[in-house]
Amino acid sequence: MSTKILEEVFEVIKDRKQNPREDSYVSALLKHGEEKILGKIREESLELLEASEQGSEKEIIHESADVIFHVMVMLASKDIDFEEVMEELRGRRKPRESE
Repeated sequence: MSTKILEEVFEVIKDRKQNPREDSYVSALLKHGEEKILGKIREESLELLEASEQGSEKEIIHESADVIFHVMVMLASKDIDFEEVMEELRGRRKPRESE
């Protein structure tokens, strides 16, 4: 599995923070601040839970992407690099016996 797309998306989010654009959803979220961003994470998380309980695989994938995206916006708003999250996950991984 490649994390390249996550890196690319996070770079766009950081760019929108540094160079806001009128036509950018990310710029608008960042402009409205933490309350708006956290509200979107709550909303998308609930939609993911609903999709997981009653939705199709396609809906679960869609809502999962929404949650990940909005968490990335929150991280950027707090100047936390997504790579730090990836490192945290790597640190939690226990090596297999065969490694």
